[in-house]
Amino acid sequence: MKDFKLRTWKPEDAASLAAAANNPAIACWLRNTFPNPYTQKDAVWFISDCISNAGKNQLAYAIEADGKAVGSVGVFVKDDVYEKSAELGYWLSEEYWGKRMMSEAVRLICKEAFGRFDIVRIFAEPFEDNKGSRRVLEKAGFTLEGTMRNGVYKNGKIHSYCMYSLLREEQTF
Repeated sequence: MKDFKLRTWKPEDAASLAAAANNPAIACWLRNTFPNPYTQKDAVWFISDCISNAGKNQLAYAIEADGKAVGSVGVFVKDDVYEKSAELGYWLSEEYWGKRMMSEAVRLICKEAFGRFDIVRIFAEPFEDNKGSRRVLEKAGFTLEGTMRNGVYKNGKIHSYCMYSLLREEQTF
């Protein structure tokens, strides 16, 4: 496994964030709120948002490898009838794919989230055809609950997405 660490975002991460995130092979699997192209201005906004919302029912960390921010992982507590659930989101620079970093990053942030927040469930919703992301979740101990057929529209195409979850009592880390 490639060495990495999770850490809080810093304003000086903007250049490495923009460089890592500006990739259509990443953006095609994420919600439309993740811009493509991904600019320095987008990176500055994202980092500022993470810093200003730190500790407010969310964890949002930079994934650092080789001395630079190369990805992001976050857990966001929901509200209303979903207040005991949190959503997991993540992405990683393409040059680090397949190095087993993301499954470990997901394990680490989920452990922290269960310790910090009054939640019973963390869920993620990768596109059905995003085999890499699904593999990350499965290696981190998540369970596939089902497939939401034709549930999302991205780049002019309808996709199905999967619902994965990890329950507090299922943690093995």
